[in-house]
Amino acid sequence: MTMLAGDRAAAGRPVEGRLTLGILALLVPAAAALAFVASALWPRWPEPPVAADAPALPVVVGGVSFKVPPGAIRVAIQRRPGAQERIDLVFLWPSLAPPPPDAAPLSTRDRVFVSIASADSLPPVERLRTIYPRYIAIDPPPGPPGLALFAFRDGTPYQGEDLAYDPAAPDRFLARCSRATTPLAPGTCLETQRLGAADVTVRFPREWLENWRDVEAGLERLIRQLRGS
Repeated sequence: MTMLAGDRAAAGRPVEGRLTLGILALLVPAAAALAFVASALWPRWPEPPVAADAPALPVVVGGVSFKVPPGAIRVAIQRRPGAQERIDLVFLWPSLAPPPPDAAPLSTRDRVFVSIASADSLPPVERLRTIYPRYIAIDPPPGPPGLALFAFRDGTPYQGEDLAYDPAAPDRFLARCSRATTPLAPGTCLETQRLGAADVTVRFPREWLENWRDVEAGLERLIRQLRGS
């Protein structure tokens, strides 16, 4: 009987060993996964924004790389390198330099406001071909020489706005411009350039359309500056 009991105990040891190894094999990945989740969810203090006078930051929006001077970034939390969904900038016109820290915050006639965001709609030129023609009026209003200008009809999604573009190169200059309602509410224009999967939208005073070729050239220079080329 003693020998039989000993034989049974010896036979059970390999089974118990295999069970122990199996349990460990399950517990180790589970513990690693738990540690990863805890690390990902553990609260972290946000990094402080980069100083406004620091060198240009490498920023990626929509998979497109930009070189952005920190002094041009309007929102302090966006003043950091790396990938971002959107970044808001302001530049002096026509120098395209970041405004000094002590510049008057309400001055808009000597600067352009820029937003870079991941593209989420049709490219501007495609909208010109397929969407805008449904809403423009038949008779175009007078505009600066060489610039195509069309008014949007009332009762449409773009009422109160005009469409302005370079008929020779609409991919270089295509803007939607609001009309001035009062002297305190002058018209503004939004011009968007599609770069890969990112949209660069520039806001500037409508009165600049009188010198739209200078604006077109300045916006091209701004794009090259932001792309670091």
